[in-house]
Amino acid sequence: MKNKLVVIKIGGNIIDDDAALASFLTDFSQLKQDKILIHGGGKIATRLNDKLGIKTIMNEGRRITSSDNLDTTTMVYAGLINKKIVGKLQGYSCNALGLSGSDANCILATKRPSTPIDFGWVGDVVSINNTTINLFLENNITPVFCALSHDGNGQLLNTNADTVAAEIAVAMSDAYDVELIYCFEKKGVLMDVLDEDSLIQTINSQDYACLKQKKIINEGMLPKMENCFYALNNHVNKVIIGNPKVISDQGYLCTTLIL
Repeated sequence: MKNKLVVIKIGGNIIDDDAALASFLTDFSQLKQDKILIHGGGKIATRLNDKLGIKTIMNEGRRITSSDNLDTTTMVYAGLINKKIVGKLQGYSCNALGLSGSDANCILATKRPSTPIDFGWVGDVVSINNTTINLFLENNITPVFCALSHDGNGQLLNTNADTVAAEIAVAMSDAYDVELIYCFEKKGVLMDVLDEDSLIQTINSQDYACLKQKKIINEGMLPKMENCFYALNNHVNKVIIGNPKVISDQGYLCTTLIL
């Protein structure tokens, strides 16, 4: 029988709120099963860009990563945010290890093709070093990954945090019974993004296709849901999207994705 593993990705609005982050990390540290945390931090990177006079360029919600943007992203993701989270987890008696994808060769990626849109130094995941990640878990170390990968030739790459979470969950599913949780400030997937009571509690792939076609689901949620169904189709046992309270309260309402 496989041991349970929970892979959790936290969104930028939680990272940006000290009280919300502290509450989440308190609950996360108390989870008894093996666990992995993934985070981004785009809003803080954007603020640093503004202070340094570096232009932030987006295309349909996705960051264009110039060389200057990669520098600030690395500073914020792998430095400020990652170490802040790890430091707090150590304070909550959770022995965490902060990592980028280049550390211990954990996340190998390839630079995204420059056509039809040149995203700059953005990477698409090629492989996850599940052997090394498993070594951490077996030694009671909780990996905390920022959304940076590498190409194996010395180049760091900015990589979507939702995708990193899904890829890690899939890679670890050979050895573990994996649950993937996307935590952000909303209760889950909403019929109306302005109405918290419009929560869709269960979505299967057919429902998703219909909701997408009718443009009911908020556009920003679509990439996250694509990652959800990718994970489910590749042996991840359970995938949910919801408020951070779902990790400490199993009865808390959220969106569960099913095939």
